[in-house]
Amino acid sequence: MKTVPRLLDTFIPHHYALTLDLTRAEEKAFSGTVIISGESTGESISLHSKELTIHSALIDDQPAEFSHGEFDELRLSCPELSSGQHVVRIEFSGTITDAMHGLYPCYFTHDGVKKQLLATQFESHHAREVFPCVDEPAAKATYDLMLITKPGLTTLSNMPVKLSEEKNGLMTTCFEQTPRMSSYLLAFVVGELHKKTAHTTSGVEVNIWATPAQSEETLDFALDIATRSIDFYDEYFGVPYPLPKSDHVALPDFSSGAMENWGLITYRESCLLADPKLTPESSKRFIATVIAHELSHQWFGNLVTMQWWNDLWLNESFANMMEYVAVDALHPEWRMWEDFATSEVTAALRRDSLDGVQPVQADVNHPDEISTLFDPAIVYAKGGRLLVMVRRLIGEEAFRAGLKSYFEKFAYQNTVGDDLWQELETASSQPIVNLMNTWISQPGLPIVQVEQNNSGEQPTATLRQERFFIGNHQPSDALWPIPLFANQPLDDILTEREKIFTANGDVRLNCGLNGHFVTHYDSATRDRLIEKAAELPTLDKICLLQDMTLLARSGRESSAALLPLARVFQHETNERVFNKAGTNLVELRKFVDDNEAGHARLKQISVEFARDTFMELGWDEQDGESDDDRERRTAALGLMLYGEDPAALAEAKRRFDETNSDDLPAEIRPLIINANVRYFETPEMIDKLFTIYQNTPSADLQVDIALSLTSTKNPVTAERILTAIKDADIIRPQDASRWFIYLIRTRENRKIAWNWLKENWSWVKDTFGGDKSYDNFIRYAASALLTRDELNDFTEFTTPLRAEPALTRTIDLGIREIAGRVALIERDQAAVIDALSN
Repeated sequence: MKTVPRLLDTFIPHHYALTLDLTRAEEKAFSGTVIISGESTGESISLHSKELTIHSALIDDQPAEFSHGEFDELRLSCPELSSGQHVVRIEFSGTITDAMHGLYPCYFTHDGVKKQLLATQFESHHAREVFPCVDEPAAKATYDLMLITKPGLTTLSNMPVKLSEEKNGLMTTCFEQTPRMSSYLLAFVVGELHKKTAHTTSGVEVNIWATPAQSEETLDFALDIATRSIDFYDEYFGVPYPLPKSDHVALPDFSSGAMENWGLITYRESCLLADPKLTPESSKRFIATVIAHELSHQWFGNLVTMQWWNDLWLNESFANMMEYVAVDALHPEWRMWEDFATSEVTAALRRDSLDGVQPVQADVNHPDEISTLFDPAIVYAKGGRLLVMVRRLIGEEAFRAGLKSYFEKFAYQNTVGDDLWQELETASSQPIVNLMNTWISQPGLPIVQVEQNNSGEQPTATLRQERFFIGNHQPSDALWPIPLFANQPLDDILTEREKIFTANGDVRLNCGLNGHFVTHYDSATRDRLIEKAAELPTLDKICLLQDMTLLARSGRESSAALLPLARVFQHETNERVFNKAGTNLVELRKFVDDNEAGHARLKQISVEFARDTFMELGWDEQDGESDDDRERRTAALGLMLYGEDPAALAEAKRRFDETNSDDLPAEIRPLIINANVRYFETPEMIDKLFTIYQNTPSADLQVDIALSLTSTKNPVTAERILTAIKDADIIRPQDASRWFIYLIRTRENRKIAWNWLKENWSWVKDTFGGDKSYDNFIRYAASALLTRDELNDFTEFTTPLRAEPALTRTIDLGIREIAGRVALIERDQAAVIDALSN
């Protein structure tokens, strides 16, 4: 693949004056003028321009010739052009498309009328679809933006409005000049919106915006979190938020979860809005982390930006970690690090166990490869976990001092990873540069094997490290400097392949789940650890459950061992631990997919596991009930319904029949609707749920209905869902992949969904190609397929698609993931079925 030239090497922009005429938006057309001041290094000037019609170009008021080259390059030249300072003026026009990048429309219905607003999504390289520019993160410049729109609309951009004037039936809005920033952070939104406002301690104006289809009360939770998050970061980083305002906009159509545009953060509605009645506590925690994530980007990514996309982790890994740091400070009662352990850590460990996985810092030279960097399990989850590791290693005081120095030294500039590590090394006086460069540049993760020898006068523990794999893999001699976080004094960091330590009783590693590795104890030590597991701290219980699951997947332990391990936590009062143990049980379904007797026994065991907890808590929340009890009820009821407990199913049916869907308790609503679709489906029920889905403004209720409808056992309903996925009037394109993953992970619908994907791939490509979510359909299919025939079919179908840079790595990892699952089932199926029987 060709390496794309960096246009910043030939032209360095300093300032953009951009005018956009959006008055023809209903005709899907726009036009504009951009005046760029900058410095040329040669005898021509190159900018990025994609799918724009160029009407005229001037350089220093002289007509310029222009031509289009490869990789969206717009070449400008005129006689006697030389290196130095120049002013470029270009008039252009473009088309607004429904692809959710560049400039695109969002649709919503209010009072029975379908309406449209305009929004932008420029990350990673989509600013060039709206105006000619140097569309590279290192090409920082200031921006003056002027928008011409129809009157009566709210017009937002990164900075506050400087001037707004209505004349001749048109509204002209000028915004204050931005700080020096990258092109992918420029943003604007135009449409009917309403807001709620608050101010931070330092006076920053915080606004939460939504369409009139959303009620005012859905804005309150986000307003509180956003305002307090800025206050927290101001103090934590020691560098104040640099803009006068912070707008947060809930968009009806949005491909990602949210986007950190400086001063104008955009979200999909489910990631910002919380209905006091319809939004469960778990969703509120999620919304809080999304807001805190995007606000941390105002420093990590916006104030200081990576030099090129290979250091994307400087943005996303830090934001991933800081969202938990911030929300844990705002709501310590939520115990956010337990959420981190059961979500981010799990995702990172599973993805990082595959041969061929990308490192956190990955080379990328072509724009089509950039989307592959946004792997949520690696650049976000693993990267965030590595930063948790270094934060714990050097201590909070040194960590914050290093960050403050980093922001002050590199404000409004671009950096590489070593710049950050150097500041943390200076602040901590520890060799952070060498330590962390190994972790971010080397793919995969280690396993540490612990052999305890208590037979002599002085007990010892032998520790050995190697790369940990699940599934087929090439040999690896990778070595890591591993912070051990042991329960007794050992070397802080294991750098050798093997080392013997003097032990004081049983050695336990990765206490607090701060390290990125898997621990495999010898059988005697493991058994003693499991015997006392109920006494462990919460994060160490989660660590034990996760390690045993991974060891089983790798073939180092039997999957049958997960049954007795789960029962150790049958009466656990911590919801995350109880839920993790129950999830481990249900994940044994893959071993009994084609064995009805085994499946029936697994359901019975799931009911036995959950019954005592559910009988203790009942169906309804009690006054003064803890968050743990509320969410343990949800986990226990889920297991009871999965196990088809007759009494639980009957009560779920009664509640569904007698209560409107939006009046069901938010925490158990999805379980009740799901059980009724799965076990009591009627055509009228399906029609009713589709109608509610299309008409409710609540994203939370929509998610519950999607999850429930896709659990159907009826192939007619499954086909109806797949038809609806392609109908934007029923299922928005932003939600298509969610419906697909829910459907393909349902046992009865896996084959139907997979065949649909193969038959409709051209639609997927036309609809999502060029978007960061393009590879989701391949990724989700790989997460669900589990037979050898499905592996062969997946390989045959995807092999021709490997030529697309945005899909290559996802396909390769998908093949390995399915192959590992097939091998695991073939290896452990008999043992699991035997364990279930006994």
